Amino acid sequence: MTELNSAGLITAKESLRIPFHDIDPAGVAWHGRYFKYFELARVTLLEDIRYSYTEMHASGYLWPVAETKVRYVRPLLLEQVATVTAVLTEWELRLVVDYTIHNEAGVLCTKARTIQVPVSAKTHELVFGCPEVLIDNVTARIAQLDRKTI
Repeated sequence: MTELNSAGLITAKESLRIPFHDIDPAGVAWHGRYFKYFELARVTLLEDIRYSYTEMHASGYLWPVAETKVRYVRPLLLEQVATVTAVLTEWELRLVVDYTIHNEAGVLCTKARTIQVPVSAKTHELVFGCPEVLIDNVTARIAQLDRKTI
């Protein structure tokens, strides 16, 4: 599900149940699995703005993750239902996505951020600025979601 948040930014949400194979010996979700959870929400967000990974490559760009930051506030437990929220906060020079994970009681468990940079699909060199198709798609989607909230 995607929507505009109170700041007028595109937000995507995904729910998941923490599976057994994500649990570490301490009985909580292993810290490395959280990146998979972030990716689930980020894919929903990117598909909603019609800029999936396939569409990225077709536009001549790759978008490697250049930086991540995670704050583990509370653990996620086996079979716990969690909601991962991804918010697109920057898209003109790079992609910055902020995440939160809340448990079924609405308690914050994790906060995170990823930064992806545009790279030429041909040369694999860093490119300054985002492609117009991305900027146009984000602008159009914000306008469309904004009309729905009126």
